[in-house]
Amino acid sequence: MLFNSYTFIALFLPPTLLGFHLLIMAGRAHAALLWLTVASIVFYSWWEPSHLPVLLGTVVGNYWLGETLRAGSGTGKAGGRLMLGLGVAANLAVLGLFKYSAFFVNEVTSLGGIDYTMRAFVLPLGISFYTFQQIAYLVDCAQKKAAASSFTEYLLFVAFFPQLIAGPIVHHGDVLPQFRTILEDRVNAANFARGLSFFVIGLFKKVVIADDMAVRADLLFADPTAMAGAGFLDAWTGVLAYTLQLYFDFSGYSDMAIGLALMCGIRIPYNFDSPYKATSIIDFWRRWHMTLSRFLRDYLYIPLGGNRKGPIRRYMNLFLTMLLGGFWHGANWTFLIWGTLHGTYLIINHGWMALRERLGLTWDDDALLPKLAARSITLVAVMIAWVFFRATSVGDAMDILTGMAGLNGLGTLRGSLLVGIALMAAAWVLPNSQEIVDGVAKASGRLSSLRWQPSPVWAAALAACFLLAVSQMTNVSAFIYFQF
Repeated sequence: MLFNSYTFIALFLPPTLLGFHLLIMAGRAHAALLWLTVASIVFYSWWEPSHLPVLLGTVVGNYWLGETLRAGSGTGKAGGRLMLGLGVAANLAVLGLFKYSAFFVNEVTSLGGIDYTMRAFVLPLGISFYTFQQIAYLVDCAQKKAAASSFTEYLLFVAFFPQLIAGPIVHHGDVLPQFRTILEDRVNAANFARGLSFFVIGLFKKVVIADDMAVRADLLFADPTAMAGAGFLDAWTGVLAYTLQLYFDFSGYSDMAIGLALMCGIRIPYNFDSPYKATSIIDFWRRWHMTLSRFLRDYLYIPLGGNRKGPIRRYMNLFLTMLLGGFWHGANWTFLIWGTLHGTYLIINHGWMALRERLGLTWDDDALLPKLAARSITLVAVMIAWVFFRATSVGDAMDILTGMAGLNGLGTLRGSLLVGIALMAAAWVLPNSQEIVDGVAKASGRLSSLRWQPSPVWAAALAACFLLAVSQMTNVSAFIYFQF
């Protein structure tokens, strides 16, 4: 079930919210959480019921193991490490079976000259997200950082429908404490209004902007002839369209997730903070898919040694973290190259910072020209990497990069390029969703008038955005990370 569908908006969401709020009003906290849990299971099962046992099986196994690790249960330090290792391995094995087995088998048979092709499994919805969530939970249980929880609370933590299939990758510390205090004045009209505003903004970004950019991007990426002969303008037009599609699709869905959770009185973390405003790759990864960056930092980069063992080891850890992060996104050489590029970018970024400090090079990074130059260089680097993220093969990606380099001529100036430039300018200048709705400091100054408030003007504006989005939902398009 997609957030941007009539089924979800008209049939699923109203009774889910109504039942939850009636139980909250009656003071039935446990029943309200159980209602959300059942609704989340219905939501997950809607698309493919046969994948529900995979989700529930991992939940049961990880809850039992987490409680065992958290309590110690006489296993001792060595035994605890062994149990944790087996638990993490089991989670990765389930993910690997569905997501990577066909890739590895086909690569091995191809290298061995064997005439055999293995068909990929149908990927259970959200398995990449809920696998990482549960691995983090196990690690924290082993380190005694996770508090005890009931099975219902844990099941809802994993299966909570706003974030189940689209992220963000929610940490147990983000939501489990909120479940236990659900009656404490968070389920109120103000949070519901904010949540509804987040949802409408996200729906508008997804349906009106991202889906339109998807059509424009496909003119390049879905046409082998267009990729092979793309001129300079054609290639940059298509890549810019995909750059915007990816952002508005993913950030729009994350906004909807934040809004849906907030309508239930639950605050889940932001996942985007205007990443195309980044002035370096380091800054980009603090802003893009922020919950993934947090997971990779806390559960991969730091355990590998982080920056504690000298610059060379630090660069190796950065590279390996991004390489594995790329492979997590998909079983294809293009994702490995995407991760390799970002790992290389981070090494160059850290190396430049160290060299600049050593040479005593100083200038005002907030001045207009340095900031514009840094932001432009960062964006171009990100767009080059997005080519591999979107292309279905390395050959297709190289064809597009050839066009971007101008080796196929100038190409044709199209209206899509002007639309893309206008949208990117808006992304550079305007505040983002959380700055608008939650009124954080970055939306101050000249743009403070864009801050959300419960007023007739805002109600009318959001109603117009909602009606426009709903009117364009006749051809429902899946979230770009759907079945991920």
